[in-house]
Amino acid sequence: MTHSLPTHVVVVGGGIFGTSTAAQLEARGIPVTLLTEGALASGASGRSLAWLNSAADWSWDYHALRLAGIDRWRTWAAGHPGSERYLRFTGGLMWAGRDESLKELFEAQRSKGYDARWLSRDDVQRVAGGVDAGAVAAEGAIFNPGEGWVDLPTVIRILASQIAAGGGRIEENVRVAEVIVEDGRVAGVLTTDGARLESDAVVLATGPAVPRQLAELGVEIGEPGPAAFVAFTKPVDSELEMVLNTPRVAIRRTLDGGLAMDSAWSEEAIEFADDGTLVVRDEVISELLEEGRAVLAGHPQLELDRIGAGYKPVPADGLPVHGAVQRIPGLYVSFSHSGATQGLITGELMAEEVATGFVSPLWKSFRVERLAAVSAA
Repeated sequence: MTHSLPTHVVVVGGGIFGTSTAAQLEARGIPVTLLTEGALASGASGRSLAWLNSAADWSWDYHALRLAGIDRWRTWAAGHPGSERYLRFTGGLMWAGRDESLKELFEAQRSKGYDARWLSRDDVQRVAGGVDAGAVAAEGAIFNPGEGWVDLPTVIRILASQIAAGGGRIEENVRVAEVIVEDGRVAGVLTTDGARLESDAVVLATGPAVPRQLAELGVEIGEPGPAAFVAFTKPVDSELEMVLNTPRVAIRRTLDGGLAMDSAWSEEAIEFADDGTLVVRDEVISELLEEGRAVLAGHPQLELDRIGAGYKPVPADGLPVHGAVQRIPGLYVSFSHSGATQGLITGELMAEEVATGFVSPLWKSFRVERLAAVSAA
């Protein structure tokens, strides 16, 4: 089966998946329009902990994709002088909670060739500046020196400038009402203000909105994912550089010297107003800040700057959904948690598939069809 080069692609979504895909398409000389419902990076990419890692005991396929993702960030760093301001490979440190152990995870990481080192509390004291070694589990901690973090809004702005410089269009505050399907294949999109944009390919990279948008086209892949929030503090006097993943709080630095923080327990404490708005109580935020203080050397006072709340783009089985929707030629989707780690590699592989039809072996396990129960359109 032959694959025709698209004459125009509409990418829907102004996060890291959408902008990296649009930038890669533009670099190939393919006319592209990027549409985003709000401002660029106003969704999940703007409230992400953005930890670059493959630290969990993932399947080999997902581990390989995540490692390729981290590699692309290193490639980006090599080609963007000054990127150390917003992209840092300072390592990651994690330890277990009470009555738990990370020894099995440590062995699983090592079995996959992931750079992992076991640190005692004394080692942590020497290696991890800014961390209170007394907060570390008695058994010690896992140190992954190849991990890091990225400020996604900064990267998204750089990608957007590349798209515009190449002649691509970016339209913010535009909501897509529907993907237009004619004669069994994609023909473009219709916006809520009635504008019709013709295209022979559409990429949905709208985070938590993807399941709803696919369901409207008769493709059911489950729910959008759980509610979550990240707390951002004002600048903090701390030597912390590593990303911390501790039993009660995960932490990374921010561009202005503050901290970004989240946790599983605080996400579970989110409440819902009658109109569906997410509500994070002040006492939950205060407790999260206290958990952050507890693991930092000197226990500095932490002051909240802002929170970013919304829904996580987590597929039903926790694994990515990437690539063409076979039932609807011309329709493509990127839907996954851990968008930071996968952000650049996703744009590269998506543009390759849209432009040439080639499906990377890195993506073959993550197609839409593994989750889709196609209903009557």
